Amino acid sequence: MAARTESRSATAGETPAAPGTSPLISFEDVHQVFRLRGARGEDGAGRSEELVALQGVNVEIHAGQFVALVGASGCGKTTMLNMLAGLVRPTHGEVTLAGKAPELPNMDIGYMFARDALLPWRTARRNVELPLETRGWDRRRRQERAREMLELVGLKGRESQYRLQLSQGMRQRVALARTLASDPSLLLMDEPFAALDARTKLTLQAEFLRIWEQHQGGERRKTVIFVTHDLQEAVLLADRVIVMLPHPGRIAEDRVIDLPRPRAEDLGEIQFTDKFQSITHDLFERLEGAIGDRSPRNAS
Repeated sequence: MAARTESRSATAGETPAAPGTSPLISFEDVHQVFRLRGARGEDGAGRSEELVALQGVNVEIHAGQFVALVGASGCGKTTMLNMLAGLVRPTHGEVTLAGKAPELPNMDIGYMFARDALLPWRTARRNVELPLETRGWDRRRRQERAREMLELVGLKGRESQYRLQLSQGMRQRVALARTLASDPSLLLMDEPFAALDARTKLTLQAEFLRIWEQHQGGERRKTVIFVTHDLQEAVLLADRVIVMLPHPGRIAEDRVIDLPRPRAEDLGEIQFTDKFQSITHDLFERLEGAIGDRSPRNAS
C-alpha cells in the first residue's frame, strides 16, 4: 500500500466542509432508479427492468469549489449532473441547489459535454452567442461578448469559421467559450476533454483552469462539478475528488486534494511530482480495494 499523502480524506457519505458557510449543493440520501422497457414475453406482455443508477448518495459542495466526480461508466456521475441541471428528479432523497430543488431553466448554470455539440450551420461566433440569445442580450452586446470569449480561449481570428473548418480541439474551445459566455456561477462539465489527444487535452485543461482560477476569491467565483473517467485528470484539476463505484452508483471516497493553487501554468510539471503520483496512487488503491470488497448483491 502507498503511504498516506497530505491530502485529507472523508469516508464515503461524509464531506469535507468549508467552515462558517452553508453548502451551495446538497445530495441527501439520494437514490435514482430508472425503469428500462424490455422485450415482450411469450404472453405478449411487455417486460421492464430496473437500473439503480444511484444508491444512498450524500455529499455537500460549497460555492467556489472545484469538485471532480471520477469512476467507471454506470456509476451515476452524469445522473448527478443532470439532477443539478434540473433534468432528473431523484427517486428518493433530496437534491438542493442554493437551498432549493433545481429547476429548469436556470440561467446561472453552464453545461459542457464531451462532444462539442456545435450547430454546424452557425459560425464559431454565432455558436458562442447562442446562450446569450436565450437570455435576451441585444445583437451588438452578444457579438462583443462572443469575440471576447473566443479570444480568451485562443481562437481570435476564427470567429467566422464553421464547425467543419475547425479541429476537434478548436471545437472544444468554442464549446468552452459558449459555456462561459453568460458568466454562469455553476459549471457542470461532463468529460469535456475526453475526446482530445494528450497534448491538446493538457492545453485545454490549463486554459480552463486558468480561467477558473482567475475568478476565485471574487464575486464572480465559479463552482465546478467535473465528471471524468480519468483519475489523474481529476487529481490534476480539482480541489476535491469524489471516487464513485458502479452497479449501483455510490461514493467510495471523498478526498480533499492538497496541491498548491494556482496550478494552471504548471500542470505539465505537477503531474510528474512525487506528491501528485502519491495522491493518485492512493486514490487508485482505494478504488481498487472498494471494487474488490463489493458484496455479491452489489456486483450485478
